[in-house]
Amino acid sequence: MAEQMAVQARLGPGMRFDVVAGSDHHVTLDAALPGGQNAGFRPMEMLLVGLAGCTGMDVISILRKKRQEVTAYEVHVQGVRAKEHPMVFVEITVEHVITGHHIQPEAVARAIELSETRYCGASAMLGKVAWLTHTYRIIEAAETLAVATPFA
Repeated sequence: MAEQMAVQARLGPGMRFDVVAGSDHHVTLDAALPGGQNAGFRPMEMLLVGLAGCTGMDVISILRKKRQEVTAYEVHVQGVRAKEHPMVFVEITVEHVITGHHIQPEAVARAIELSETRYCGASAMLGKVAWLTHTYRIIEAAETLAVATPFA
């Protein structure tokens, strides 16, 4: 049986909605000023949040299985929306910034490819309506030297 997910959104002041997921996590959604109070994420931003989390979890999991020594990882997502309603995303860029020791570019490229083509449902859905591009940067982590401290 397919996994089912559910959320409930309750209207608050103005355009604000308090949303609870079946996992019992909460998030606040709101419209931008002047219609809303900018008290929470905009709903369309949450689509980009979902993509960042989905692909990020895939990529780091694959890199760990490939025994890559990742010390920090960030996913930056930018979306461009259509000018006409329903103002869907037409272009999305995902940049993976991986910091670590001796990270293999081939491992990163393969992890991103697997996320985009096989594992990330958010990527698969958004890629049907938007031009979706993944890029990456690898930053070599600074070597930390152990410094002996004298005993008092």
